[in-house]
Formats: sequence, structure tokens, C-alpha cells
Amino acid sequence: MSHAAFPYEPYALHGDALREAILRYASNPLYLDNEEWENSDNPYRRQLRPQVLRHLDFDRTPGRDQVLEYPSLAAHRLLTSIYEADLVFLPQSGLSGKWEDFTGYYSPTNRALGEAVRPALERFAFGFLDQEVEVSGKWTKESFASYVESLDPYGRAEASLSEKAILGSCDRERAARMWLIQFAPDFLSEASPMIRNVLGHYGAPQSEWFKIIIDEYGYGVHETKHSRLFEDTLTSAGLQTDIHRYWQYYLVSSLMMNNYFHYLGKNHELFFRYVGALFYTEATLVDFCRRAASLLTEVFGDRADVRYFTEHVHIDQHHGRMAMDKLILPLIDACGEEIIPEIVRGIEEYRVVQEIADQDFAAQISWMDRQPEYRKLHAPVWDAIRSGRITPPVADIVEPYGELSNTHSHEGDELCHIVSGTMKFVSGFDSYEILEAGQGIVIERNRLHGAIIESEECVYQIHSVGDYRACLS
Repeated sequence: MSHAAFPYEPYALHGDALREAILRYASNPLYLDNEEWENSDNPYRRQLRPQVLRHLDFDRTPGRDQVLEYPSLAAHRLLTSIYEADLVFLPQSGLSGKWEDFTGYYSPTNRALGEAVRPALERFAFGFLDQEVEVSGKWTKESFASYVESLDPYGRAEASLSEKAILGSCDRERAARMWLIQFAPDFLSEASPMIRNVLGHYGAPQSEWFKIIIDEYGYGVHETKHSRLFEDTLTSAGLQTDIHRYWQYYLVSSLMMNNYFHYLGKNHELFFRYVGALFYTEATLVDFCRRAASLLTEVFGDRADVRYFTEHVHIDQHHGRMAMDKLILPLIDACGEEIIPEIVRGIEEYRVVQEIADQDFAAQISWMDRQPEYRKLHAPVWDAIRSGRITPPVADIVEPYGELSNTHSHEGDELCHIVSGTMKFVSGFDSYEILEAGQGIVIERNRLHGAIIESEECVYQIHSVGDYRACLS
């Protein structure tokens, strides 16, 4: 038994109508490019790069091999903004000078425009899971129990690729801060997506789910609220705690992880997938949080406030059991074994998303660490272009002092070559190279980056070389 999440919907926007609707949504002044790398205590500002959206095709379903490309980053940035219009965010410093942004973000127009394009963006962002996950056959409570046991969700897993990348980084503190930044979209508003599923009326499991949410919110004690504990973790690592301050450093897969739960919670036909994903994440977080506390302590020493993670070591073992014994099994008893494939699908889909995020983050840290190497590659690749051995497409760009290229990525390798002036090329949080005339850098495909001009004017070229390794032979 398998249910496709995206059957053809004749009422959904397609083609030019979809593109125009997305541009209307993204034309809100809140979504224009930033002039600074960070958003300072303004949770309504989200850089969506509307000038690029008109060139992207969201009326398709990318495969897994394309989900880290820039159109996916653009889609997940859009979805994050759309989903979070259901949540209440207030600046830490109050609304003085930000009232117009507050009303603009929560306005009926902004919310309606977002909802109009949400189904198509969800199809684009998560449609690949229909090809990645298939659940078939007849399931029973017994076969489901065997399946869960085979996963060993409560077992000790080995360190993830992300954890290994941090510990092996040439700048472990920088890598760990980049890691914590990736959790911020989820952890600073923790449990918000699941609250969507405790509304309505469906018996005792509803109350049991609410107990998990109460735990996440510290039983009403603000200082023990999980998101509050994560703020202390950020502060101890030298990071700020205001919502989406580090928007420009979120990887596409990090937004995908957070958006996946909003996607399941927003679409109640996927309710049982959420139940499965909830169980799996709560059960596996126990060992992950144990390792995370140890990693942060190793990197930052006694400065690290790891209570967020040690609290989850305690509470999530309980939550995993609750999700199985008090939610999943009673729901199967109440609704029948026909819901089991959807529960399994939620588990399997989330495992796929986790794997993508792990690989993506590890690749980004490698990219940040290897910036001097990519800078040295400029010379041989530039020689191949200058000699005429390769003739890739080129964009000639002239930008003034202070011009900020908000973070993005490319679908193929690129060579950035500085003709004149000075550029600060940024490859991640606190990771950059200063490029002068005659210098440059190879930009790896799908790697997040941006730049700011530090001279009165900078003339530079972007050569779309495809695969830079082919330029070296």
C-alpha cells in the first residue's frame, strides 16, 4: 500500500500563473536582499532574492540528485516564510521601529499570497520523496513491531558525518557554530509544527500528544522551556539568539528538515506520517543529544552550556516510548491497520531527509575548510579559460562599494575572477577570503556562498565551468 502525496490537483497553480503568484508574494519589501550579513532582531525579514525567482521553474518535481540545488534553497526559504506566518514572533527589543514589518508579515495579503503558492512549492520541495520511499504490502501490528525493532531507534548510533566534519575541521569552533546555526529554525520555535496536530478531537492520543508538547514548553516555566535552553547554548558558543539572525547561513537541507514537519502538520491528510516521524525523531534524539553534548564540550570546553541536549537525553527516551505506546499503537487500534503504511512512510521519509542534511552539512564544512585550496585552483582554471582551452559562459559584473550578494549557490562549478577592486568572498559563517585584482576562487556546485564589495568599485567575472576538474587536464 502506498499513497502518493501529490496527486494532480486541477486547482493548484501551474506555469506562468504560479511564477507570477510567487513573484507577487516575494515582492513584499520584507523579502528583498539585505545590506548586512545578519538580520538584527527582526524576525519578519527573510531574504528571498525575488530578482532571481522569476528565472526559476517550480512547476516540476526535482529528483533527489537535485534537492540541494539553488531552486530548492529558494523554495525552502519561501516555505519557511509561508509556514511561519502561522507562528507569533516578537523582536527581543520590542516593536519600536518594526511595527510596519510586523503588520506586513502577518497581513491578510501576505498570508493569502503565501497560501496560494504553498501547494506547488510543497510539491517541488518534497515530491522527490515519492520516488525515494515506497511502502507496500499488507501491514499488521506484528509486522510493524518487527519493523521498528529492526530500526533499533533507541540504540547507540555512530557519530554522524556532520559530527565527524566538526571534529576534523581546521576550525572546530567555527564549524560547531555553523552547526548550531542550522538547528536555529527548528529549536528556537521548538514544537511549533506539532501543535498543529493537537487541535481538533480524536480521543486519548490527542491528550497524550499534548503531554509531549507540555514537556517541550517546560511545563509553563519559561527558564526550562526547551527553546530557552537552546538560547543559552547559542549564547555560550558566542552566537546571538534572535530569530533568523543567521538566515543567510541556513543550508537548504537544514530548512528542509524544519519544513518537513511544518509540511506534515499543515496538511492533515499526512497526519499519520507525522506520527511516524515524531516517534523516530524522539527515539533517535536520545543518542544524538548525548553525542552533541559531548561534542560541544570537547570543542568549547566548560564554556559550552549543553543543558538543552542533556535535557533531551532524559526526556526524549520517555517521549519515544510515549509516541509508540500512547500515540501510535492506540491510533492503530482506533483507526485500523490500514494507517500503518503511512506511519512507516513518515519514518522512512524523515530518515531520507536526515541523511541528506547530514551529507549536506559535512560537505559545507569541507567547502569552508578548503577555501585556500579552492583559491589556489583559480590559477589553473583561469589559465584554461584565458588560453582558450575552454570557453564557458561568462557573466561580467560591476558592483559598487558595500554591494552584498546575498547567499546562494550554483548548479555547476563556477570560477570567480576579479578584474579590478576587492571582494570579500564568504563561504559560511565566519568563513571568507579577501580577493584582489587578478585573483579569484573556484565555487563548488551547490555550496552556499555570498560576497560583499570592499573597494569603491569591483569588476569581476563569473565563468560557469560546469566541473572545474575538467579544466585541469
